[in-house]
Amino acid sequence: MEILHRRRHLLLYVLLVVVYFFSCTESLSRRDFPAGFIFGGASSAYQYEGAAYQRGKGPSIWDTFTREHPEKIADHTTGDIADNFYYRFEGDIALMREIGLDFFRFSISWTRILPKGKVSGGVNQKGVIFYNNLINELLSQGLKPFVTLFHWDLPQALEDEYGGFLSPNIVDDYLNYVDFCFKEFGDRVKFWITINEPNLFTIGGYATGTAAPGRCSNYVGNCTYGNSGTEPYIVGHNLLLSHAAAVKLYKKKYQAFQMGEIGITVASYWILPKYQTVASTKAAFRGLDFNFGWFVNPIIFGDYPETMRALVGTRLPIFTELQSKMLKGSLDFLGVNYYTARYADDSTSSSSINLSYTTDSHVNLTTEKDGIPIGQPTATSWLYVYPRGIRELVLYVNKKYNNPPIYITENGVGDNGSLPIQEALNDSLRLNYHHSHLSNLLKAIRAGVDVRGYFAWSFLDDFEWESGFTLRFGINYVDYKNGLKRYMKASAFWFKNFLQKKNVTCSSD
Repeated sequence: MEILHRRRHLLLYVLLVVVYFFSCTESLSRRDFPAGFIFGGASSAYQYEGAAYQRGKGPSIWDTFTREHPEKIADHTTGDIADNFYYRFEGDIALMREIGLDFFRFSISWTRILPKGKVSGGVNQKGVIFYNNLINELLSQGLKPFVTLFHWDLPQALEDEYGGFLSPNIVDDYLNYVDFCFKEFGDRVKFWITINEPNLFTIGGYATGTAAPGRCSNYVGNCTYGNSGTEPYIVGHNLLLSHAAAVKLYKKKYQAFQMGEIGITVASYWILPKYQTVASTKAAFRGLDFNFGWFVNPIIFGDYPETMRALVGTRLPIFTELQSKMLKGSLDFLGVNYYTARYADDSTSSSSINLSYTTDSHVNLTTEKDGIPIGQPTATSWLYVYPRGIRELVLYVNKKYNNPPIYITENGVGDNGSLPIQEALNDSLRLNYHHSHLSNLLKAIRAGVDVRGYFAWSFLDDFEWESGFTLRFGINYVDYKNGLKRYMKASAFWFKNFLQKKNVTCSSD
């Protein structure tokens, strides 16, 4: 009986791989996508720039976190040098042009502009010059900037002064920072993202303590300070208020003459019921509410999901009537970051004593069912290849959140960072991953979802937060042992052919 059980599991897994491969053999071309649909590469300041303590830049919470908690980074590295993009951006933009990208998504380092986090603390003109040069170089090479204003690297000075996003004081300082950016760069930047993945920033930084600033309850993780049952909701609330204030400012003061668009980017798994039961189905929707809806629901409807109100109770902050009104509809587009999927089932693991965001939803998320993984495993422990999930997620957004314009602002897969260079360059898994996800995204577009662009994460290999340099997500290889030289991987050549409107399929490797 046990042998039959194992054979059944093996057969199911083989079928899963066959289905994935079949979706990958479909021919695909840029011509298949709507006119005006954009393609780009994505990055972030801390993960790319380097020059962490150079040319007037102040420290961020990630500069501090990687120094004070090296044990929380897989290889004990930092982003001090990263890809050295600060000094090499011209060559990297030339590579973007060679591949044929339309846009480059990058973030502005708050402390490279305002070293102490506040305009009153002084402006670093060298930082302003750097971003002006970067934007101008992109435009001169035929690419356009897609700019994130906050990608997790909060000024350490504001963390020290009042606890950063734990305090409502952050709203005014964030607003002054983005006002400066709109004024300085908005004549050329036509797409702004207020905040990247506020849900993941909040969970990692304040619920599990695995990311900067490393706060959590001691019964959840290895943290000296924090409260996993209250702080994530406070931080999330202040992030939302900061976003709403920035959008209001842009629309009132800049949009009419700068003629740009502004939105926010939220990450999410696609979540499937683990079993065909009412309990599993409800758990899947709760999982989406606690992850994606936590931030999208207030921005579309003006308040948190009812499931969160019911389960979190008084620990979930209340929006005033004015705040709710300011939040409701505060976007021109929604950025969606998608990588993988999870199964959901009911969980009874929550405690009335050891309260935590991580258990408040009463959802148990898993990567397998009956011993079968949800998708093809990868070198990234949390990432299983589930291409259909990107289609299901945007269809869900379309139906639940009134079909907002969507940009896929991140999508990609990581390889083992220690692979020999020739093996790393032949990245058939990544090539197939992008092909199958774009195929599924195209199906969603044809079903009526308003998706307007796709950004590969990442343009270059980079510092991958808690994973350090142990994972490589880039379509271009960075040789960290030999002068940070860049080499196009097979996936970069695939994108080059695809963007030249050639018909492409997946690798057979």
